[in-house]
Amino acid sequence: MARRENPEINAGSMADIAFLLLIFFLVTTTMNVDSGVSKKLSEKPPPDYVPPVIKEKNIFEVNINRNNELLVEDEAMEIKDLKDAAVEFIDNGGGLGKPGEDGTPGTKCDYCKGERSESSSDHPNKAIISVQSDRGTEYGTYIAVQNELLRAYTQLRNRLSKERYGVSYEELEKQYKDAKKSADTKSLVDQLKRKVEDIKVSYPQIISDAEPTS
Repeated sequence: MARRENPEINAGSMADIAFLLLIFFLVTTTMNVDSGVSKKLSEKPPPDYVPPVIKEKNIFEVNINRNNELLVEDEAMEIKDLKDAAVEFIDNGGGLGKPGEDGTPGTKCDYCKGERSESSSDHPNKAIISVQSDRGTEYGTYIAVQNELLRAYTQLRNRLSKERYGVSYEELEKQYKDAKKSADTKSLVDQLKRKVEDIKVSYPQIISDAEPTS
């Protein structure tokens, strides 16, 4: 009986197939990327710049020590209570706002719902939140603090946007971004942009990071 030989397998194209599969997985796979905290760095002031005088009552001090403990306005506080404390400070409306660029005097905040205490912030456009951490502070704690402060601004902006335009600020921003994608909605884009800017100017996000302590 004749010996039967096994047919040879042509492996010449295996390298090409493996290369194509590698490209496929590289194109279709999504990678998780840590985005970090969005911050706009201030520009270097000119040599003759004179910093404005800021009243102490318009500064909301948040300190984080190396043990990740919070000290807000010289009082111990849990992170879960930070948002409400920040809202109370920003929305106090106890005085006049900043003068206009055309020299018009500042006015009272007619949309603030705070206690209008003379010992707290005058106006949302004067309310500054100062965050100071320690070099030993855990990154997670710092991010949690920043997140609570951003939630405070979001809450206030959402409330005002609903009062003025019937939708939350987050929805208003979404409508604006969606409208910009279409070339046929220029008038709508301009209208939504004015509304978004109106809310942002009414509650400007002023968070200052002080030099960490050592």
